[in-house]
Amino acid sequence: MIPDFLVTHSGGFHADELLSSVILTRLFPQARIMRSRAPDWITPGADRIIYDVGGVYDAAAQIFDHHQRGAPLREDGKPYSSFGLIWKHYGRAYLTARGVPEAHIDAVHASFDAGFVLPVDLMDNGVLSPSVAGPLAGLTLPVLLETLKPVFDEVDPEAENRGFHDALAIARSFVEAKISQSAAKLRAEGIVHQAIEDAGERRILELPMGMPFRPAIMKAGADHLLFVVHPREKDWCLTTIRRADEGFEVRADLPAAWAGLTDRDLEAACGVEGASFCHNGRFVAAAKTREAVLAMAELAVSEAISIGLGEMTA
Repeated sequence: MIPDFLVTHSGGFHADELLSSVILTRLFPQARIMRSRAPDWITPGADRIIYDVGGVYDAAAQIFDHHQRGAPLREDGKPYSSFGLIWKHYGRAYLTARGVPEAHIDAVHASFDAGFVLPVDLMDNGVLSPSVAGPLAGLTLPVLLETLKPVFDEVDPEAENRGFHDALAIARSFVEAKISQSAAKLRAEGIVHQAIEDAGERRILELPMGMPFRPAIMKAGADHLLFVVHPREKDWCLTTIRRADEGFEVRADLPAAWAGLTDRDLEAACGVEGASFCHNGRFVAAAKTREAVLAMAELAVSEAISIGLGEMTA
């Protein structure tokens, strides 16, 4: 069934029906969004998908509300919002439409559900408060999207709809970017795994370009690796490997003598011609050539091992 209408409620809008609309308008671009609470519109029909309104969750009838008694719950008991329900039923089709390879569909679907959809579900149902973000509470995506609602004394009757569609465009950009990033991480994983095999027991991982590497390193159990090198547009990069997703602790820092130096000063400090930059935080450095960056990496490995960091990681 290809719907003619995508029906959600009128009035103030929230992140869950906005994000649901992102998914549905990609799959059914010819369908018209109808924002209404009129009984004639929120009654299921063959020409429509109804979400976040209607008082019923019935996927076969194409109605996806979560405000009623006996509202749908995930297997772990956490509540769905309309976004979670739409993602559950249409997310895989959306990913296919976005060009995600079939082999990656389930992984991207699950990752996006856990990291993007679920927080919106919990916040919309009052289970999670933006206040958990502390000073960043006002910058969470659901809060930011709602700032596009018209102000209380706006008299234009079309203001709500204009705000909704403005917010929809912004919501779309975040969903598409997040999906692209998730899919890219899976593409990178294969490249990184091959590079790990090629590296063998070396402490330095060489990649053909900059890419997300830590998840693949952890998945491969490559605890012996200390540094990563890869080419950039005009030079080569040497970077450290974080120990965990949270925080900034790394397996091994770059040498303290390099911190904050550039060009000739850095060349003098490390003895490598072509060394061009080292961040004062000692987590990233650069060189003009592959030979130079590999030489810097070898020196960094030697120092890390000499102070016991290499043994701690291995």
